[in-house]
Amino acid sequence: MEKMRTAVEAVDRLIELYQDATTLGVQLLERDSAEGYDQVVYPKLIVDVEHWRPIDRTEPFGYVDKPGRYAATLSRPAMMRGYLLEMLDRLTSNYPCTIHVGPSEEQIPPEYIDDAPTIERSPDSKLPRPSLDAVDDAIIDGEWSAFHGEELPLFHFSAQRFDLACKRIEHYTGLPVESVQKFILFTNYQMHTTEFVSFGRSAGGRYTSLEVPREGVQMPRYDLCTEAGDGITMINIGVGPSNAKTITDCLAVLRPECWVMIGHCAGLDGRMRIGDLILGNAYQRHDHVLDGHLPGGVPIPAVPEVQRALEAAVRNIYGDDAELMRTGTVLSTDDRNWEWHTPKRLWKSLRGSTAVAVDMESSALAANGYRYRIPYGTLLSVSDLPLHAVPKLPAGAQSFYKSSKEAHVMCAVRAVEALAAEPDRLQTRKLRRTIGEVPFR
Repeated sequence: MEKMRTAVEAVDRLIELYQDATTLGVQLLERDSAEGYDQVVYPKLIVDVEHWRPIDRTEPFGYVDKPGRYAATLSRPAMMRGYLLEMLDRLTSNYPCTIHVGPSEEQIPPEYIDDAPTIERSPDSKLPRPSLDAVDDAIIDGEWSAFHGEELPLFHFSAQRFDLACKRIEHYTGLPVESVQKFILFTNYQMHTTEFVSFGRSAGGRYTSLEVPREGVQMPRYDLCTEAGDGITMINIGVGPSNAKTITDCLAVLRPECWVMIGHCAGLDGRMRIGDLILGNAYQRHDHVLDGHLPGGVPIPAVPEVQRALEAAVRNIYGDDAELMRTGTVLSTDDRNWEWHTPKRLWKSLRGSTAVAVDMESSALAANGYRYRIPYGTLLSVSDLPLHAVPKLPAGAQSFYKSSKEAHVMCAVRAVEALAAEPDRLQTRKLRRTIGEVPFR
């Protein structure tokens, strides 16, 4: 391992090692040769924190509980250059540290090398295969073994976990992973992405390009890009909590600044009107999709910085009509036809709940934001009132969609633009763990 003098030197060396390894990998694969492929390995970053000392208690990341060796095996460091520089600068500013960079012992599977030719392995091939043994969320989920080895985790993900997530992002969304922006909006309506594209094509200022996906992908993605990568990505994730978990499991490796759900919901209060806005400030999880990672008793709090930005954006777009928006609990279910039950059963299922809205995706997106330490928010529009004789029917729904879609999208756009203008507002300690935490954000 080579000792590095600065964070810049360390990150540039990581990039060089990765580029050299993948270039060698392509050359060997083009020659259909496995000889020498044992040199095609991910780079490794090690930070030795020499001793612990008290630091500014407001630091949102870049701190540790004890001295020791912190390490990460990394993929695609060029894509993460800005993030890695910021994290190393934070950590080495807070403690006396020594940085080392060098090749790891983990080979890069050919499937994860861009521009590599397609290969057909023989039964006795010595080329490495993608392995699920190297893909898990043990660090994110605070597993004991991940934090009690000779080296402590520096980053949240293994290299193959990172690579697999990037490949799935491209597969599901139809665009290269490199253009994903730091602020992400989720919807499950094409009309929202249509409005976003319309805005993006006319947007000037800091925006440099609008990337649109190829046709026929499962979760179309639209990237309104800036030079710094702090633009806006919108993804149509489709319907259901499983889709919400799938895409956020992948996007989390890119360490976005925040993500926000804009969707529709059933209103539960008879005083509501179609088109009212619900700003989620709590989440009642009846979707079950993350029960194996986050027990139902773990509270998923609202993130005040995101809440304030969304509130301000609603006032900016809609004016001072205080009756239009309310904050409240969003109940998310995995049953689209949740209201198709007897009145007695509905009574029992909602008794004791303070939920004001029901949807399918918001709780999964918030819970995975909480789990992955990524600030999150929810701004929903009431599209039906099923408990008050206003079910969602095609004619009424289309009229509502036509009148509400542009304003709804622009509320979310203005909110994340405000956050992008003051990124320090999102550098919060609220999502950091008491135990099982890593130095990097």
